[in-house]
Amino acid sequence: MLIIVGGLIVFLSMLGGFLIAGGNPVVLLHVSEFVVIFGMALGVLVIASPVHVLKEIVHKIQVAMFGKGVSREQYVELMKLLYELFLLGRRSGLIALEEHVSNPSGSSVFSRYPGFLAHHVRKEFLINALKPVIDGRIKPDQLEELMGAELDAKEAEAEHPVHLIQLVGDSMPGIGIVAAVLGIINTMGSISEGPQAVGEKVAAALTGTFLGIFAAYGFVNPMAIRIKANDAADLQYLRCIMISVAGFAKGLAPITAIEVARRSLDHATQPNGEELEALLKALPVPGK
Repeated sequence: MLIIVGGLIVFLSMLGGFLIAGGNPVVLLHVSEFVVIFGMALGVLVIASPVHVLKEIVHKIQVAMFGKGVSREQYVELMKLLYELFLLGRRSGLIALEEHVSNPSGSSVFSRYPGFLAHHVRKEFLINALKPVIDGRIKPDQLEELMGAELDAKEAEAEHPVHLIQLVGDSMPGIGIVAAVLGIINTMGSISEGPQAVGEKVAAALTGTFLGIFAAYGFVNPMAIRIKANDAADLQYLRCIMISVAGFAKGLAPITAIEVARRSLDHATQPNGEELEALLKALPVPGK
């Protein structure tokens, strides 16, 4: 929702300054310029994007505008879940985790954390991290390398929509110039109509340049940066899982593995250490 507020500030500041200077907003409304600029921008995006990336761009824009970022409460929920799983594995053996990992929706542990269970990417990442630990197929150091490779792949995948949105933003000032040139060409054919008609058409042509620059730097490029920030927050969440699971696999006590992961978080989303420890110790002890 904050991004909508920012967009309104950008638009109203532009329009307010124009009105204060004595401008008439009606002169900015030229349908032909809108068609050229936004139509060409959409075409650039379609040319440069595979279908699955186009769908991801739409999804990420929706999340940026109406979704919520990763909150401290979500991290608390994650760490409570991890602590229960680690404690169960420590007390009853790693094989006790198999029934929970193989069927998370039917797990008595996972079902206590519906917010996490509903997020497919996070759930799959945790399950894929725990399976090798349970099976004993790889060493702890190899597990961390395996999860790191998966994180790198997810990071690279997340960059594609951002790069394409930035491509559109960087192209829009040039597209605005194309619209302006088309307007000037149109103006040259109307010189015989008199100064007033020529002035109107020149103003329409300049509106094209204005719209291209305004849309690029006021909306499109800031949207790309916001999506990049959201992606970074999502990756940090997965990295928190990686650090805690890798620590547990190396033999750290459950509470210590959680603490190491907690300290890796940004201050804005990092749960308070003492409060988190009290919450974890208040959880029911698995296996009893």
